[in-house]
Amino acid sequence: MDAFDVVIIGAGHNGLVCAAYLLKAGYSVALLEKRSVPGGGATTEELLPDEAPGFHFNRCAIDHEFIHLGPVVEELELERYGLEYLYCDPVVFCPHPDGKYFLAHKSVEQTCAEIARFHPGDAKKYGEFIDFWQRLLKGIVPIFNAPPKSIIDIVGNYDFEKIKDLFSVLGPPNQTLDLVRTILSSAEDMLNEYFDSEFLKAPLARLASELGAPPSQKNLAIGAIMMAMRHDPGMARPRGGTGALTQALLKLVKSLGGQVFTDQSVEKILIDDGRAVGVRVAGGKEYRANQAVISNIDARRLFLQLMDQADVDDADAQLRERLDRRIVNNNETILKIDCALSEAPRFEAYQHRDDYLIGSVLIADSVKQVELAHSEPSVGHIPDADPSFYAVVPTVLDPSMAPPNQHTLWIEFFAPYQIDQAQDGLKGTGWTDELKNQVADRVIDKLAEYAPNLKQSIIARHVESPAELGERLGAYKGNYYHIDMTLEQMVFLRPLPELANYTTPIEGLYLTGAGTHPGGSISGMPGRNCARVFLHQQQSVIQKIKGVGESVRSTVGSIFKNF
Repeated sequence: MDAFDVVIIGAGHNGLVCAAYLLKAGYSVALLEKRSVPGGGATTEELLPDEAPGFHFNRCAIDHEFIHLGPVVEELELERYGLEYLYCDPVVFCPHPDGKYFLAHKSVEQTCAEIARFHPGDAKKYGEFIDFWQRLLKGIVPIFNAPPKSIIDIVGNYDFEKIKDLFSVLGPPNQTLDLVRTILSSAEDMLNEYFDSEFLKAPLARLASELGAPPSQKNLAIGAIMMAMRHDPGMARPRGGTGALTQALLKLVKSLGGQVFTDQSVEKILIDDGRAVGVRVAGGKEYRANQAVISNIDARRLFLQLMDQADVDDADAQLRERLDRRIVNNNETILKIDCALSEAPRFEAYQHRDDYLIGSVLIADSVKQVELAHSEPSVGHIPDADPSFYAVVPTVLDPSMAPPNQHTLWIEFFAPYQIDQAQDGLKGTGWTDELKNQVADRVIDKLAEYAPNLKQSIIARHVESPAELGERLGAYKGNYYHIDMTLEQMVFLRPLPELANYTTPIEGLYLTGAGTHPGGSISGMPGRNCARVFLHQQQSVIQKIKGVGESVRSTVGSIFKNF
């Protein structure tokens, strides 16, 4: 039996970030990863070593924006461990069937100039649209970088400029009410309020739907912020792929004495007298935790599958039922296509330039097409009659991921986890090898309508169904966000109010990962925030009072030095 101060379930990037902060504070930490490759959704792997040796693919996450809204990279000095970010510019290319195209640069002014070639009125409104979302983003970022119930931590994250941005979108009472109205509306409503042209609204709707819901869904207008983030802080990728972030974190964790155990699938949380004291993995081995067990997997699986019912009920008699009935997952997940290419796709009918491919390529012909792409999975239908999807050719920005003069193609196609009325396939979801390849064929056909050289350039491909993705990530219903990113499951409601501050009713058991505040994506924020909560709980009363004073003084000092 091995013993550590803290045992972390899952070596995804949030688990590794959490471990790094705890190790720096002097605690011994073990991370248990069920796969042979650490990283969770942040890995880069050679998927096709026989058919296409030397091609490296991002298995899930690819574009990093959220991590640049927080201090994780700087505080952990990840550049010292090999992490180098490459910034995309342009950031989006979306061809439209009528010959127009949306080309967005990191610069808002350059993007407006591109839009003005086809629609001058929308170009003017675009600048106003981005300005609104960027001011709101800067005003709420301090909330992302703190435990959601810690008012003192949140206040301590504000300085004069952030407060000014926040009040610029709040304003007088009527402006505040209008902001509330905007947040309660949908991304589609917001886009219709600003723009007229379909060639612009469709890709913006597609990006807004990255939160995992149709653009028409109320309470998710915040999805429209996704485009604003590509301008500031910008869209970046680690050199060598997303897995380079994981590798830098692994080097840091190991340099601090942390231990990462792979092929260790946790089957049981060990509870002794109401306290989490360790875990048992497949095969029976136990890892003991002297101070805490931290789960990087979702709360639903943790409490309903990895713990005895009696232990959960003793801590909170309502928790199991609330997790089972109140956690919302809308059945939408991803069918992932990775291709090794002999040459990059060429959009000849759209004045092709290779730099179109530096950012993301969106196939979004209309808002309606995007709507169907995200609404049909919720009822178990595969939206592949006229596919809309997100594609990237990572090797245009980073040639190191493929052999010389060759490329990789990354495609994210939204699809249902459970196919309507299906009982066959993996886990009874309906997904078979034959079906996943049929769907991939239709997606490739659609992209080839815009880039006719695509099919002849494919050396080999790898297709992962939603059911396979769920198995690989250990994600409930294949939900890579753990639970939906809807307003009623965000901030101090994520995943439930009683679990929202990374703590649980069971002493010594903590939560982190995508199912906690501020949610999914590559940010490291859940890992950092969870570590802060754990460390704060280890402090004496005097240390806690001192910390409160320092936070308040920092914020007040920032405000007054500007007057």
